[in-house]
Amino acid sequence: MIFLIAAELVSRTAGAIAGFLAAFSPQFAWNSVLLLPDAISVLPVLVAIYLIARAVKNPGLWTFLVAGMLLGVSCWLRANLMLLTFFVALAVLLPVSTSGRNEETSQGKWRFALAVVCGTLLIVLPLTIRNAIVFHRFIPLSLGAGQTLLEGIADYDTEGKFGIPRTDVGIMKQEAEIYARPDYYGTLFNPDGVERERARLSRGFAVIGSHPLWFAGVMARRASSMVRMERSRLIATDHPVTHSITDIERIQPVWSESPHELSVRGSTLSSQTRTSLTADKEDYLAIAGDGSSYGDQFAAPSQSVIGNYDYVITAPIEVTSGRIRMSVRSSSGKVCSSTIVEAVEMISPNDQPAQQVFLPFVAPVGEQVRLVFSNEASNPPNPTVLVGRMKLYELGPARFLWTRYPRFVIRGIQKIFLTAVIFPLAIAGLLILIFQMQSRALMVLSIVPVYFFAVQSIVHTEYRYVLAVDYFLFAFAGVAIAEAGRVIKKFRRPSP
Repeated sequence: MIFLIAAELVSRTAGAIAGFLAAFSPQFAWNSVLLLPDAISVLPVLVAIYLIARAVKNPGLWTFLVAGMLLGVSCWLRANLMLLTFFVALAVLLPVSTSGRNEETSQGKWRFALAVVCGTLLIVLPLTIRNAIVFHRFIPLSLGAGQTLLEGIADYDTEGKFGIPRTDVGIMKQEAEIYARPDYYGTLFNPDGVERERARLSRGFAVIGSHPLWFAGVMARRASSMVRMERSRLIATDHPVTHSITDIERIQPVWSESPHELSVRGSTLSSQTRTSLTADKEDYLAIAGDGSSYGDQFAAPSQSVIGNYDYVITAPIEVTSGRIRMSVRSSSGKVCSSTIVEAVEMISPNDQPAQQVFLPFVAPVGEQVRLVFSNEASNPPNPTVLVGRMKLYELGPARFLWTRYPRFVIRGIQKIFLTAVIFPLAIAGLLILIFQMQSRALMVLSIVPVYFFAVQSIVHTEYRYVLAVDYFLFAFAGVAIAEAGRVIKKFRRPSP
C-alpha cells in the first residue's frame, strides 16, 4: 500500500523503495507477531490515504466517502485514530485539482471533506448508539482516554510532584484508596467505569491547565520519539523448529532432571545467587537472583545433542517475584532459544500460577547445550523463581536448513533500520518535496504523521500505537533515495 501511495504521488521508483523498506522493516515484522490490533489497524488507514491520493487529483464523492468509512474501520480496531478523519477532511480542502473539468468551487471542496467525515460516522455511530443505549452515556467509541492521559503525564513527571501513578495497577490502587472503594482495585472500568474515566480526564486536564508550558514540552518530546526507529529484534539467521511440540508428552525425553538433581549438578553463576529445595512445594528448586539488571544467575548441567536436530526443553515454572529470562545456550555461548517469565501483578508470591515453559531450538553442530537463568531488568530486584522437573525432547531432523542463507541476507538489510539512517533520509525527502513544490504529495504524505504528532502526543504512547508513522517516514525516505539515484544517473550519463 505504501508503494501504491508513493507511486501515485511521486514516482514508481520512490514507491518501490518505500515498499522495499516497509517489507523488510524489523519493526513491522516484530510488532505484527503480537496478537494485538495495532498492526492491523494501519491497513485501512493506508488504503484510505491511497484513495485520498487518487481523489485529490480526480475528485469523486464516493471515493471520499469510502476513504472515510475505512478510517472508521480503523477506529473499531484502535480508538486513538478517531480524530484522524478531521485531519484528512482538512487536507481535502487544500490540494484538490482546480484545472480543466475537475475545477471545483469552495462549496464543492467542502462537500468532499464532509463526505470523509460522514463516511467515518457511518461506521463509528453504531458503536456510539450502542454505548448510549447500554450505558446511558455519550461514549464515542470506548473508554481509556483518561487512563492514558494520566499515565502519559506521569511518564514525564520524574519528580512525582503530581502524584499520578505510571501504571494501570497504580491507578486502580490509588482510586481504591481515594474513593474508599476496595472493589476499584482490580479493574479499570468496572464498577463505575464511566465516572472514573471522566474523573481521570478532569484530573489530567487540571494538570495541563496549571502547567501548559511544561505539557507543551512533553508533547514535543513525545512527538520526537515517534520518529525514532524501535530497536526491534532482527530475523534470526538460524532456521526455526518445524516439528510440532503439542504432543511431546507422548515422546520419551532424552534427558530429565529433578529439582534435587538440579541443585546438585547445576551451578550458580553469581556469588549472590541462592538456591534451595522448597519445603512447602514438593519437587521445586527455588532460585533467588542477585540485584543486577541482566546478570546470569544459574545454569543447568550441559547436555549432548545431535547437530541440526530439533529439540525442546520443558519445565514447570512459578515466578514468585520479579522477572527472569530462560535461555538455551550452546557451549560456545550462542543463544539457541530464550523466553521471559515474570510474576503476575496483584497476586501474592504464594499464589503465583504455575506455567509450563517450552524452549524449542535447533541444536548447533558439535556443541552441547544448557539452560541458563538470567535477570531481566527485574522490578523488584532479586527475582525468585521455582523450577520443577526439566525435560529435553528430541523431535527429529531439522528441516529447511537452506533458509539460513536468505535469512543472513535479510538480517543484514534489517541492520540499516536505525534512526540515524532512516530519519535523515525522511527529512531529505520532505525537503525535496518542498523545494520541488509538490504540494499534493507533501500534503497527503504528511496527514498521518501530523495527526500523531498533534493528537497522540497528548497521551501515553508506545511504539506499537504509532506504527503508521513509519510507513510515511519510509515514503519520504523513498523520495530522497529515488532523487539521489536520479541525480547520480544524470551526472554519470556521457556527454553527447
